[in-house]
Amino acid sequence: MNSILSDRILNMEESATLAMAKKARELKAQGIDIISLSLGEPDFKTPKHIQEAAKAAIDEGKYFAYPPVAGYQDLREAIAKKLREENNIAQAKAENIVVSTGAKHSIANVFMCMINEGDEVVIFSPYWVSYAEIIKLCGGVPVLIEGTLENNFKATAAQLEAAITPKTKAVIYSSPCNPTGSVFSKEELEAIAEVVKKHPRMMVIADEIYELINFAGKNYSIASFPGMFERTITVNGFSKGYAMTGWRVGYICAPLEIAKAVEKMQGQFTSGGTGIAQRAALAGIAGDQTTSREMTEAYLRRRNLVMGLLKDIPGIKTHVPEGAFYFFPDVTAFFGKSAHGYTVNNADDLCLYLLAVANVSLVTGSAFGAPNCIRLSYAASDEELVEALKRMKKALGELA
Repeated sequence: MNSILSDRILNMEESATLAMAKKARELKAQGIDIISLSLGEPDFKTPKHIQEAAKAAIDEGKYFAYPPVAGYQDLREAIAKKLREENNIAQAKAENIVVSTGAKHSIANVFMCMINEGDEVVIFSPYWVSYAEIIKLCGGVPVLIEGTLENNFKATAAQLEAAITPKTKAVIYSSPCNPTGSVFSKEELEAIAEVVKKHPRMMVIADEIYELINFAGKNYSIASFPGMFERTITVNGFSKGYAMTGWRVGYICAPLEIAKAVEKMQGQFTSGGTGIAQRAALAGIAGDQTTSREMTEAYLRRRNLVMGLLKDIPGIKTHVPEGAFYFFPDVTAFFGKSAHGYTVNNADDLCLYLLAVANVSLVTGSAFGAPNCIRLSYAASDEELVEALKRMKKALGELA
């Protein structure tokens, strides 16, 4: 009997990061001591002043009704002010901002509004797991251009130029990047901008959700470059830099035509995001940034800790991430090896092996367009990281 489900959902891949996290939770529920380094989620609590703002909003009693579809005006104004002052996006106004239930929702809104059947979207790969599936859901065709380990996993403007066809509608990248932690320099983004400006039909979706977790210095927004504001949708949110994953607040800054389209789309799907969460987000973006800076300093210290531990594992090849909280090592040295009844043919097999033998949960690189790699999140305590890398070293050393 044919399934009652749509081809749309049957053809969609499950999120690999969420699938591995689910598997890890199931093993933990069985009493197995699993160290989970699979989810891209800060292990810090939401800063206290943000929590207090949410409590005050509840006590005030004004934010229980449906909020405006595009977000509260004062939050949109605060976001636009931040983009003007910190990201040098001089044209950003409240009317260009649409607040959604997380940056993932923002990206889905954008593609739903832009993509027609058969339109191509160039993805800088390795890429965040949901880009390709959202594009396909909207009837689009993902076109991957691959960065290499030798180039810190950053695809180039020349590769972008070569990938563009008459069907190309957009290009999407993240910086700092999930899964690699790489950060595009000003010069690299300028080169990308020059390519895009040659193609009037083409837009850039710049995913800057990890903007605040940047060890390389200044984070550059491509929308700030001459001629690029009208060609760019900047995506950001509060999950990573403010440890607000569960609050579900993201946003776009886009040319007015796209912002209005996204508001229209959101009005039919979810309406406005949760009012109390928006009040908390306002306290985050407009308030004291000390806690966010302290979290970034902790991530940098952990990056250095894990870097030293990874270097001590024969066969692991990695670059030095400049942002976010991930390592993305090449693990091809272990392919074709066996131990404990497992044979490792690819990164998928290696992740399952490490989960079963080392009790460490990671994510296969194939989910990010890089089947020779695995993603390791260091958004965990020092103790967990040291123990996890110790277990990994032992388990990997037993493969022969």
